[in-house]
This record gives sequence, structure tokens and C-alpha cells, in this order.
Amino acid sequence: MSKLTLDHWESLKPGINGEFILAGFIDVSDDGLPALNVQTNGSADPERSLRSLLEHCARHFAHVVVHVGIEVILPSILECMSCSTRVYLLGSATEEDFYHRELLLREPPTGQEPNAQIKTIVCWESEARTQSELLRASGRKVDGNIHGCPPAGVASSATRWTDRNFNADIRRLAREITRRRIGLALSSGGARGLAHIGVIQVLEENGIEVDALVGCSMGAYIGAVWAYGYDGDAMERLAREVEHRWGLFELIDPFILPRQGFLRGEKVKMRLKRSIGDVHFEELVRPLRIVATHLATLGKVVFSSGEVAQAVHASSAIPGACIPVDVNGELFIDGGIADPLPVDVLEEMGIEKIIAVNTIPTPEYLRSRLEIEKERNARHGRRASKIKTFINRYLNYFAPGNVLDTILRSFNGAQMQVAEHSGMFADLVLRPLSFDGRWHDFRRPGKYIAIGRREAEQHLDEIKALVNRKEPIYETAAAHHSLGAPA
Repeated sequence: MSKLTLDHWESLKPGINGEFILAGFIDVSDDGLPALNVQTNGSADPERSLRSLLEHCARHFAHVVVHVGIEVILPSILECMSCSTRVYLLGSATEEDFYHRELLLREPPTGQEPNAQIKTIVCWESEARTQSELLRASGRKVDGNIHGCPPAGVASSATRWTDRNFNADIRRLAREITRRRIGLALSSGGARGLAHIGVIQVLEENGIEVDALVGCSMGAYIGAVWAYGYDGDAMERLAREVEHRWGLFELIDPFILPRQGFLRGEKVKMRLKRSIGDVHFEELVRPLRIVATHLATLGKVVFSSGEVAQAVHASSAIPGACIPVDVNGELFIDGGIADPLPVDVLEEMGIEKIIAVNTIPTPEYLRSRLEIEKERNARHGRRASKIKTFINRYLNYFAPGNVLDTILRSFNGAQMQVAEHSGMFADLVLRPLSFDGRWHDFRRPGKYIAIGRREAEQHLDEIKALVNRKEPIYETAAAHHSLGAPA
């Protein structure tokens, strides 16, 4: 199939008559998508011709993706940008590519605000450690990533690339363009938050891809591990490493004379770093946001850059129980104070379909649990041993009614109504709750993971319906095809 030149397009324009007249120049890809190759050089007025060509394509295709190479002259690039609702600048994390980006953004397309809807996507090769260090050192923020890209020498001739992360990122970008992204909001909740793993396992088993994650406290920890690249089964194995009687002590590091808090929180941070290292947000295979609370203002702060483990540490610093976390000279505490179920963060990111997982119980739920415990104890005549009573009364700060338990219960009480309100703005809310769930019960991860699985499986039809729901597209005429790609 021959390339279409802009001069040839000008000669065809008089015969449009409401019909699509470029069928003879269309190639069909292996995926069945039509593609049109356009030669721009040599035209007397390339910008005017490009605009009319793209307008013609847009009348016959629901979505038109324009791929413009770096060899195209700047005025033609700007014209393509001005005709587009979204612009993605793809490049590597090198000084040269960022220099070219900044030159381009100095001349915003006609009809657009400076830098409006223009997103920078960094393409990472399989071994991109050097690029990552350059990006960290520069302090530049990017809008997205494509991981596992083919090397430059291979990309020009490759028709397919089998890297799993690369293909997942391309699909994610396609869902963003077509406004069909799925976002997952993971609540706080201590050990009960291990139910998030069960939900993730069911999503993976059913081929449901998530385009953006946001987490708070325990939800931030689970989200960070998944965003790094572990699958649900690997995450369960990590959780089961503390599945023994003294497992909780592998997670806590108490102060002998507490002043700012009873726990440092460093053990949890170091355990996370054993799983994900010192990875930064831009290196994650899934987009992630982490919510913490600024101690001085009590305002919500959303981390999207910097070291992931440090952000999770800040998001998990339960006030009173843990010391505040210093990040660049500012002190932060648990994100659950400001936003225990951060659905609104996904809304601000423009995510179209939101699933929220809320592991925070309601007062009614807790009252039911209390009644069940009373009935069970009365039926079996249970009585605590004198030794256990002594330990709980004088030594165990986590025992019901003691200081850490009281702090955590008060903390959960403050979160309940906020989380319920946040859930109203999600498309679907999952509630994996347990009647005998305790915030510090990390020695029984399998129990909470199973609860998460059960909740997701019970709502699987609703999840699939949400994922497959097509947003309305307002057009004056039916599209010739769902997707076109002039190149």
C-alpha cells in the first residue's frame, strides 16, 4: 500500500461528498486496526492540509491516534498537537530528550493553553538503571512510563514486542486515550488490610487490569508491593512470612521511653525495602499514589514522586502509636487522618471507573461483633487464665482497653464516617470485613486474604460489568471504525 502525500490529499478533497475516500490507502494491522501512512514533506501548505486530513478522519473514526516522528518539521508537529485532545510526548529519560521536550513546549499549539493536556511518557528499556538515576538527579516529573521497551536499534524493525510490562503499559495508555481506565483505592485498616491481597488475586485471575492505584496506610503498603511488580500469589507468600505466634514482633520496634510515639516504624519500612528496594515512583510498573497527613497542617498530601518506601512509612505512621516521619524536613503521620479511603485522588487523576476496597468497619458492624463474642463466651463458659489476665493488664499495650489499643480504636472511629463518605464517589465499593478482625493480627494473613477473595468473588459480576461498561461518545454520526491511526 502506497503512502499518501499531502499534495495527493489536496487533489482528493473535492470528491469527499460525505464519504471516507482514503480506503485505498489504508493498511490493516495484525490486530485488525486500519493505519494510514502520510508523507508530510514537500507540501506547499502542510499545516492546512494536515488539519483538513485529520478532520476528515475524525468524522469517520471514533478515535484517531496520530503518531508523529521526530523527523517531522516543527510547524507540522504543532498543527497535529493543536488538532488533538490529548498529546503524549514519548522519549527516554535523557538530557537530550528532555531538552527537545522543553523546546517544543516553548511554542504551544494554536488554540491550546501552554502545556494543556500534554503529557510526558518515559520509555524505559529492560535495563534502565542509568536512565532512572538521571531522572532522579534531574528532579523532573513525568506523567507516565512504558517499561520494557525494545532498544532503539530493534524498535524500528520490530512489529511486535513480547515484554509483559511493555504490553501492559501500552494497553494502559490505550485505555487512557479511550477513557476506560480502572482505578483501585485501597483503604487503611492494619492487618485487616491484608484483604486487599485477596481482592488483587481475584482481579488478576480474571484478567482485570488496573490502571492506577492509590493507597493509605496498610493500603499504601499493599499498593506499593503490587505496583512494584509482584503478583497476588507472591504477595501472599510475603505476608505469610510473619505467620507465626511471634510474628507481630518482627514488625514493631518499640521505644523504651516513648516521647513522640511508642513505635519507630523502621522495621515495617525495612521489610518493605527488602521487597522493593529503594525504587522511586517513576520506576514502578503500575502508577501509584500514596496518601499521608502533614502533621503541622493536618492536610492531605499525595506522594507521586521520590522513594516509595519512605512515602509508605509516612502514610503508615499511626499518630500516638508511631513517631511522625520526616520527609524532606516536613513531618507526616498516617494518611488515614486526612483520607482513609482516597477515592478522590483517583478522581483528580481523571480515572473513569473506580473500585474502592474498604476494610474499616462501621459502628454497627462492631456492635454485632461484640454481641457475637458475648454469646460465644457465655455458651462455652470461657474465662481468661490468670497469667493471661496479668500480662494483658500490665504488660501488653495492645490488649483491649490498654493505651495502644485505645489509640487505634479512637483512630478507627475517626476514620469510619470519612471512609463511608469517600466510598459514595466510587463506582463500586468492596467491604472485606471479619467479625473477629484485629488491626494488629498479622500472624493470620491467610484469614484476611481469604476474606478479600470471597468479597471480590461475590461481586465479580459487578466488577466485570464496570470494566466492560462503555462510556457514551457524543457524535453527530456513526463512526466508520472504532480506531484509526494516521502516521
